[in-house]
Amino acid sequence: MSWDCGLRYVFSVSPVLQQGSMCILHEKDNLSRLEMVQRLAKDGCRFLQNHSKGPERTSGPQSDEAVRVCLRERGHDVLVLQRLSSEKPAPSASARGGGREETRNRRYMVVSGTPEKILEHLLNDLTLDEDQGETQGKESDTLLDDFLLTYPVFMSTSDLCQALLGHYCTKRYRGKEDRKEALERKQKVLHLVSQWMALCKDFLREDEHVKVLMKSLYRYVLDDLYEHPALEKDVRELQKLYQLHRRHTVDEYSPQRKSKALFHQLSLKENGLQSRGTQRETKEVLCHVYITMDSYLSMRAHPQVVAQELLQVVAERMDVPLGELVLVAVTYPGGRLLLQPQDRVFSDPLRPLGRLHVCRKDLGEVLNPSTDNSELQQRTARILSLNTWDVAVALTSFDWTIFHSIHEQELVYFTFSRHSSSGHTVALELLLQRCNEVQLWVMTEVLLCPMLCKRVQLIKKFIKIAAHCKAQRNLNCFFAIIMGLNTAAVSRLSQTWEKIPGKFKKLFSELETVTDPSLNHKAYRDSFKKMKAPKIPFLPLLLKDITFIHEGNKTFHDNLVNFQKLHMIADAVRHIRQCQKDQMGNGITQKSSSEVRAYIDYLHIIDNQQTLFELSHRLEPRA
Repeated sequence: MSWDCGLRYVFSVSPVLQQGSMCILHEKDNLSRLEMVQRLAKDGCRFLQNHSKGPERTSGPQSDEAVRVCLRERGHDVLVLQRLSSEKPAPSASARGGGREETRNRRYMVVSGTPEKILEHLLNDLTLDEDQGETQGKESDTLLDDFLLTYPVFMSTSDLCQALLGHYCTKRYRGKEDRKEALERKQKVLHLVSQWMALCKDFLREDEHVKVLMKSLYRYVLDDLYEHPALEKDVRELQKLYQLHRRHTVDEYSPQRKSKALFHQLSLKENGLQSRGTQRETKEVLCHVYITMDSYLSMRAHPQVVAQELLQVVAERMDVPLGELVLVAVTYPGGRLLLQPQDRVFSDPLRPLGRLHVCRKDLGEVLNPSTDNSELQQRTARILSLNTWDVAVALTSFDWTIFHSIHEQELVYFTFSRHSSSGHTVALELLLQRCNEVQLWVMTEVLLCPMLCKRVQLIKKFIKIAAHCKAQRNLNCFFAIIMGLNTAAVSRLSQTWEKIPGKFKKLFSELETVTDPSLNHKAYRDSFKKMKAPKIPFLPLLLKDITFIHEGNKTFHDNLVNFQKLHMIADAVRHIRQCQKDQMGNGITQKSSSEVRAYIDYLHIIDNQQTLFELSHRLEPRA
């Protein structure tokens, strides 16, 4: 039996009554629904109450937390709801429609259920304004957002598309009086689809099931326009969101003009969903080009980059003639592929052909930029000449470009599909990779500085850069720099740290306090909460919070989706959306010099921990 036929009325079950005794119907017109409730009972559907406050309470107001409603079908639970606390005052009895408003304000949250029943409750819970067709009520909006963010955990996109089409086309209402309810049901489905596309379009543009859903909905809405002219607004919304091409008007689509030929005119406008391309095809990537066996240049490049472009960057950065270099892709089985100048480096937008190495043309020698002492001094002099604020601006601009393209759903895919290459977490993984690279870059620059006095200046510079990153609300890069300075290979340089002035030691100590992990990173959380958006959070900690929710709660209980867990996860991933907002015009990016950007876009990094420790002991041997 359909849950819709009795949902808002069966919610009035009194929590003080014993199971199976009776159902209290508060409204006069609710009496017309009694037959539906009885039909549910005959088909084996029961509503159960969870008396968490004790069944002996028979008088006085009942706590909202004490009321749980459970829908059973054929002896199995299919949906469990819990009443939400409401702080709204009850409307006066003399107010027109007061009883109806009281019932509407009695809202319930989903505890668990089957995917189909959760979707049914979501559609039923949506309240549409008669004039504007927009949802009312914070709870229904939150439930809708929770569902759209987390549905991939328990429901495939194909199943969701089929279910939505089913809800739109179901003929459940009869008679003239029910025409309004039929229109409302269709509008709710269209509203949900509209919100879904607006929220998750970057993941859905290439999905064939979604394309079929859009075309089918468009046809059905056109078919319903004669009976429900109010759907004209929804037709325009479909055209706007999905680039569907409509070649006829409402009048043209009258019953007298209706024919199969009209359906053949419906198409995606120049395959609009496909031609726009996904966000991942247009964004930049981080490309690692190894210049020694244990160090590489991290390059900001586009996915269509060719070998010649990378070689030019390496030649300029390492001051080596371009004609002497070749680019080799070392495949994971151990083979070597010599790339021609116009060969594309990436086999697809996500993965390179192999581990990229720049070698001399005879393939017998790799570059070794860290053996010549004069070259190392020039390298240190270059970074010391850069303005610390400009460096922080360039780092923040780089990080913000990636962070702003992260979608909340990427964190859901990352948490639940960590061991599968779904392709839905590109931007998230890119920023995590960048955080790790900045940490290694700090270590590399310090440990490749041979002179003590210059090394002291370099550490002072990194402390200032970290402070500037914090001031620019880039906590991801701020953490990376502080962690780089706190690594064992750098922190053990006692002679160097002794030369650091007291003012900088005090500043570094204050910055370290923000990264203190005690009390579940309370210092960081308090500091970050006070910062105005837009801002860049420390992503590893956010992922840790989500993973804690995931590992500490079962996804399914007795074959029912644990939606309380998914609500907590959705609430956590919405943190990304809040950090990306810029409602007050507090832009996070600023202009920086081209020289600084050229340096930051191509960082030289040593990623071998053993090599880094050897450099550390070479600078200050163990006593």
